[in-house]
Amino acid sequence: MHHRFSPAGTSVLVIASGNAHKVAEITAMLDAVRLEVRRQPEGLEIEETGSTYLENARLKATAVARLTGHWALADDSGLEVDALGGEPGLYSARYAATDPERMARLLRELGESPYRSASFNSAMVLANPEGEPVLEAQGICRGEILRAPEGEGGGYDPLFWVREAGMTYAQMPPHLRHKLGSRGKAARALAPELKRLLRIERAG
Repeated sequence: MHHRFSPAGTSVLVIASGNAHKVAEITAMLDAVRLEVRRQPEGLEIEETGSTYLENARLKATAVARLTGHWALADDSGLEVDALGGEPGLYSARYAATDPERMARLLRELGESPYRSASFNSAMVLANPEGEPVLEAQGICRGEILRAPEGEGGGYDPLFWVREAGMTYAQMPPHLRHKLGSRGKAARALAPELKRLLRIERAG
């Protein structure tokens, strides 16, 4: 069995996200050659009804794989603030209507609390073209919530200070996100097996 195949035999991987920035970030993290990465079909909305990040990622990956007939990779992430009992957690994206409002609400809820430790949590799931989840990984990045945003970034990134990096998530360059970020850790854990699976499929 040989693993070489022509560019025409390139494996297709659909990232279960409509967010072009996220698709680009995950693509770079996988560092997978001979992989044609696409984002999910336009206008697709998958209800995230899971009770964990892993369940939500599984829902998204399997739905997109079934719909497209390709391998699909999904992630679900959330910010958990210890002093808020783990909130916003699964509801991080639904905490308010826009990123500035989400950050404002978070700062309001935390108030003057000196206890500001938090974590970014990510789960990633790869589904095969039949829509079965075949690979799963999780990553956690610990940090703390600042009193005011620093840097430009989406979500809660400008408020999330990562001590190991000496900066906020928003200020971290891509190589540090890959190394220290929760999505980067999950992607790194998944990448070797993902590459093996997608290549073997083609060579079989």
